[in-house]
Amino acid sequence: MQSGALKRERDVRDAYAAHSGELYGFAVRSLGDRGLAEEAVQETFLRAWRAGDRFDPELGSLRTWLFAILRNVVIDLSRARAARLRVADGGVEPAVEPLERALVSWQVEEAMRRLGEDHRRVLIETHFRGRPYAEVAAELGIPEGTVKSRVYYALRALRVALEEIGYED
Repeated sequence: MQSGALKRERDVRDAYAAHSGELYGFAVRSLGDRGLAEEAVQETFLRAWRAGDRFDPELGSLRTWLFAILRNVVIDLSRARAARLRVADGGVEPAVEPLERALVSWQVEEAMRRLGEDHRRVLIETHFRGRPYAEVAAELGIPEGTVKSRVYYALRALRVALEEIGYED
């Protein structure tokens, strides 16, 4: 039993060494406070250590899993800070929306990386750039029906990838 605990502890130390800097950078950008960012990273690794048995490398990388945990920690800390500010300032409510948008943007970017090149390309062209299917089909030299099919399957795969990294609608 003790050897399993020691291995888990060593795994957390290795993960911390490999990913803490990147997590800290994201937390600083998200929270705008270095002290709070340090707290967020520490809480992320504490939660990861406690939930280590739920990590499945077949569903995603350790980095992605840690970022999903960090996202939730950042949201929790932001809400707690906002609640404290509302109480302290007699009801003044700071905007948390830009933080939410940044976190969702990161998750969509990460999920898009998980798609195949063909699916990613048609999604970028049709949904993000707003180009018509016929125009994309002509540019790619494929039938319009193929573009439509790729968009359909890309959106399904994107939804799965978002769920895997912890996106909550």
